[in-house]
Parts: sequence; C-alpha cells; structure tokens
Amino acid sequence: QVQLVESGGGLVQAGASLRLSCAASGRTFSSYAMGWFRQAPGKEREFVAGITSNGGRIYYADSVKGRFTISRDNAKNTVYLQMHSLKPEDTAVYYCAARSPLGNWYVQNDYDYWGQGTQVTVSS
Repeated sequence: QVQLVESGGGLVQAGASLRLSCAASGRTFSSYAMGWFRQAPGKEREFVAGITSNGGRIYYADSVKGRFTISRDNAKNTVYLQMHSLKPEDTAVYYCAARSPLGNWYVQNDYDYWGQGTQVTVSS
C-alpha cells in the first residue's frame, strides 16, 4: 500500500515557477514508476510527466517539454515536478500517481495509487 500526498500548489502569475512535491508512504516507493497528471476545469485528466523507478528514464507531454522537470529522491520517498514559465493554460489540479514498471505512462488505469491533488492556478 502506498499513500501519496501532493503539496506546493498555489496561485502565481504567468511566467512564474512552482515546484510540486509528492511524498509517498511505504517502503516500496523505489519500486514504482511515478507520474504527474493534471486536470483542468471541464477537461479530462491528462499525463504531464513520468519517471521510472530508478529515475533513469523520463517522459513529458509535449505541452510541458522544456518548461517542466520531473525528478525523484528515493531516499526521501518523494517525487517532484519543477514548473517554469507557467502559462494560464497550466491551471489545473495536479496529481501524482504510482504504478508498476510494466504499465503504460498514459493509461490512467495502469496506475495503482493516486494522491488527492494540489491546485495550480496561473493568472495572466
């Protein structure tokens, strides 16, 4: 069992930066691939970024490439999402999720555990 708790969201102006954190409970965090998703008002939840269990491979949605960076610290049971050059269209609830290494980054049903989400609002 893994519990995930996101933090770091807030209200910022366009062009600003934020760093989201996702703290995981449990001793098996390092065995899970981790993903960040987001859901904007009136839209479906979408994949943002993913990182393999040992951090060796990283994936991004095209909409955030070059602006967002995902990382993890297995010693701290935490995954991060550093967001730069934020845009109003980045406004959403951001979720972290954990899945086994065999899943698909983009398939939400492949993720076994989800956090409760943290709100990011970017004003223009």
